[in-house]
Amino acid sequence: MILAIDQGTTGTTCLVFDAEAELVGRAYREFAQHFPKPGWVEHDAQEIWDVTQAVAGEALDDAGCAVGELDAVGITNQRETICVWDPRTGEPLHRAIVWQDRRGAARCDELRTQGHEALVRTRTGLVLDPYFSATKVEWLLREVPGLRERARDGRAVFGTVDTWITFRLTGEFVTDPSNASRTLLFDIAKGCWDPELCALFGDVPERALPEVRPSIGDFGTTRPEALHGHAVPVAGIAGDQQAALYGQACLAPGQGKNTYGTGSFVLLNSGAAPPLAPPGLLTTVAWQIGQRRVYALEAAIFVTGAAVQWLRDGLGIIAEAGETEALAASLDSNDGVHFVPALTGLGSPHWDPYARGTITGLTRGTGRAHLARATLEAIAYQTVDAVRAMEAASGTPLTELRADGGATVNTWLMQFQADVLGVPVVVAEIAETTALGAAMLAGVGAGVLSQDAVVRGHRSRAELEPRMGEDERASLMAGWHGALARARLSGPSG
Repeated sequence: MILAIDQGTTGTTCLVFDAEAELVGRAYREFAQHFPKPGWVEHDAQEIWDVTQAVAGEALDDAGCAVGELDAVGITNQRETICVWDPRTGEPLHRAIVWQDRRGAARCDELRTQGHEALVRTRTGLVLDPYFSATKVEWLLREVPGLRERARDGRAVFGTVDTWITFRLTGEFVTDPSNASRTLLFDIAKGCWDPELCALFGDVPERALPEVRPSIGDFGTTRPEALHGHAVPVAGIAGDQQAALYGQACLAPGQGKNTYGTGSFVLLNSGAAPPLAPPGLLTTVAWQIGQRRVYALEAAIFVTGAAVQWLRDGLGIIAEAGETEALAASLDSNDGVHFVPALTGLGSPHWDPYARGTITGLTRGTGRAHLARATLEAIAYQTVDAVRAMEAASGTPLTELRADGGATVNTWLMQFQADVLGVPVVVAEIAETTALGAAMLAGVGAGVLSQDAVVRGHRSRAELEPRMGEDERASLMAGWHGALARARLSGPSG
């Protein structure tokens, strides 16, 4: 049996798979979100660990997995979120700063004005944006009293969430290239931390950054007291989107997927050479096996499922996410109502941290069904924009979109996605493909699965064909782009 830990933005899911990639146990818990200032998002790192440890035990119990029956652990995680702790005690030294946090936006503007973006783009495949980890680390070094000295002396360390969970499980201070490649501190061609970038972002001490090991391999053995009596290898680690690409069996160049979660992330396997991404897209490490790194072209959409959460928690117009499907289907059209969910700025292909959420087309006849439908439509429209940018970059049209993530249970959304994209949407049988990918990576790393088993493990639940005419598709996209232009006027230039 293999335990997959999927540590996400709003909660932790743990799944247990057998050797045939059949799901035999699961558990999930949410944890608190903290918003100390507008645009700031934080998590309690200790709470993340406490929830993860508890959920792992619940999933193992659900699977009936006794001590001695577990073969390996795989970890996948929310990316770019940065934790800081004392390596001697394991005590967090500040709340984790979350990938959604925008406190580094002004610093990114400053670095861009100083002419550093070309260096960052060339070395990391990324753009100067507060989404990534480096400005979060720089802020912590500058703002937390005594932290710079502690980091310099080895009494404070930084890590993405995979590193934090692995440290608590095994005592090892490690990460993998897929997560390291999201920090703005990692040279994706050389496969190592970059001293020039560390200096650029506030003189980050390299000793305070984790050792980078291949995504499939040895990340240490779990301490029995940390994993409910189990002492097994952590044998696979990847950031959530790269793990989903692996779990969707997109192992060959040209294969791609979209994960519909808090945000949505379209990844296209690009093979053994890092592709030059055009503006609005990213180049990232997909995974590393031995000395061979595989790269991916990525479009990162910041707010999709989070917009549905906002309808529930911010506006209170739904009690649960599932209500949106019936509300959207109750209307024959959107009646001109569009919602641009730029609640934390815009990601691919726009990269505008100053855009703000905007609703257009409101009339006296607008009701909660319109807002629910506009929210679901926005998820699909943003995906279309991302895919079109990828097609332009690669010169190859997408023939199908493999879909996973929590929102794939919404059949109305998946059909609308196929309609406005104009190609079939193939929905994974297991929605939690990030966790499946982590399990597959760990299974291969522990020698209990083969790469062929990864391919066999990919099963679809549904294939939705587009049913919309080209004229209607073009009209809907034009309405969306009109609303998008207004959202971007909300920034300083507007």
